[in-house]
Amino acid sequence: MENGAYGAPKAGSSFNLENFLRRPETILRICSCVFALVVFACIVTDGYSNNPGDSKLYCVFNKNNDACHYGVGIGFLAFLACILFLFLDIYLQTLSNVNYRKYIVLGDLGFSVLWSFLWFVGFCFLANQWAATVTQDLTGRDSAQSAIAFSFFSILSWIPLAVLAYKRYKQGADFNPDYVDPTQDTSSYPSYPASDNYQSPPFTNSNETGDYQPPLY
Repeated sequence: MENGAYGAPKAGSSFNLENFLRRPETILRICSCVFALVVFACIVTDGYSNNPGDSKLYCVFNKNNDACHYGVGIGFLAFLACILFLFLDIYLQTLSNVNYRKYIVLGDLGFSVLWSFLWFVGFCFLANQWAATVTQDLTGRDSAQSAIAFSFFSILSWIPLAVLAYKRYKQGADFNPDYVDPTQDTSSYPSYPASDNYQSPPFTNSNETGDYQPPLY
């Protein structure tokens, strides 16, 4: 993990693509993105079928369209979120403002916890509906089972993301409070002399004004 605040490099560090791709967060996000895409694609392509002579499409998960809608919804949103957080991770590597780092890490933590829970619910929901499906020799059988399997894999990728985000948040909370953004550091500029050191100008007689007498006309 990086030595800067909230797991990002110290301010002024250059972005290193090789090190970025080796980070556990990057690997897990790419895996989560692939898993979400598989779930989404499997349900969209082969997750619906129709009865002979009936043009209406039914979800292969026990003809419960809510199951298909749920899988497609969380899969599509997870795919978009993974891409978004990948770009935010890149942005975080060059960001010097500590408060902005904090907001990004908190957003990552909250979303990862929420999607870990939603994937768990989705896995249980899809597995339950598939077990209750009477006819499991449908055309979309392999796709349905793949969607269930990758929903489970998604749980295993999002939970570590939440843990890593929490560690980054703790690292930022425990970071040195004396940290100063170099772009806002004014210590190199000399301070204006204090008024206590003010001295009266030389060659000034303090009694000049007191002894002055206006001329008489």
